[in-house]
Amino acid sequence: MTDNRILFSRRAFAASGLVAGFALAGGPVRADAIVTDAAGLVAGEVSIPVIDGVVPAYRAKPKGVAKAPLIVVVQEIFGVHAFIRDVCRRFAKLGYYAIAPSLYARQGDPARYGAGEVTQLVAGIVSKVPDAQVMDDLDATAAFAGRDGGDLARAGITGFCWGGRIVWLYCAHTAQMRAGVAFYGPLTGEKTALKPVHPLDIAAQLKAPVLGNYGGQDKGIALGDVALMRVALAAAGKSESRIDVYANAQHGFFADYRPSYDAVDAARAWENTLVFLRSHEVG
Repeated sequence: MTDNRILFSRRAFAASGLVAGFALAGGPVRADAIVTDAAGLVAGEVSIPVIDGVVPAYRAKPKGVAKAPLIVVVQEIFGVHAFIRDVCRRFAKLGYYAIAPSLYARQGDPARYGAGEVTQLVAGIVSKVPDAQVMDDLDATAAFAGRDGGDLARAGITGFCWGGRIVWLYCAHTAQMRAGVAFYGPLTGEKTALKPVHPLDIAAQLKAPVLGNYGGQDKGIALGDVALMRVALAAAGKSESRIDVYANAQHGFFADYRPSYDAVDAARAWENTLVFLRSHEVG
C-alpha cells in the first residue's frame, strides 16, 4: 500500500456500517422521496473483503439471474444511506447487479452528524478518506460482485456528489469499467496528499467513457469548471465522454429526498444515464 494509507483492524470497521434511513446531515427529507421496493430482488447488506479488513456494502440484484450487468454505485458525501440504497434497487429492478460499498468505513460513521452539520462531516470524516483507499475498495467491490452474480464483462459505475468525482477518477484508474456516469461531482479543487489529483487532471487518462450530469444552477461547481473539463476531454480525444448541463437544475437535483430535487431534470438524467450505459454494453 502507498504511504498515505493506514492499515486498520477488522474491529475498527465495525463502527462504520451503512447509514440507517436518510442521513441527517443532508437536511430535511422530502415527504415524497422515492421508495423502491425489493420485490423480485435479493437485497441487503453484504461484507466485502478488502486489503486490510472488511467493508460493508448494500447490494441489490434480480432473483434468479446468474449473470447480471454490474453497476457500482458510489455514495454521496452522506454515505450509503436510504437514497443510495434505493438507487441500487432501481437499477436491480432493471436487471442490474447494483452494489454500493461504504467507502468511509475506516474513517467514521456519517450517521453521527446531525442536520446541517455538513462542515463537521467533511472535517471529521470526508477529508480523511484517501483517494487511493477508495480506488482499492472499488477494485475489491468489483471483484466481490464478479463472484456474486455480477457480470464483469458488462460493468459500469455511477456516483453522486462526492461519488461523482470518484467516478471520473475510477474510470482513469481501471480499464475494468465499460462506462461511468458522474452526477455533479467536483471537477477540480485543492490538491492534498490524500487527494493528489482531480478529474480535470486525469481527463487524458480515462480508460472508459464518462457521462457527466451537472446542474446549471449548482453553486458549488462552477460552469467554468465544466467548460474546462469539456476542453480537456476534447483535447485528449475522449469524444465518447460528454457533460450534459441541466440549465435550471441545482446541485443534488437527482436526490429525490432533498429540497434541491428537480423531478423533470432527474427523469431526463436517469433516461440519459441508462441510454449511455447500454450504448457501452452495460446492460
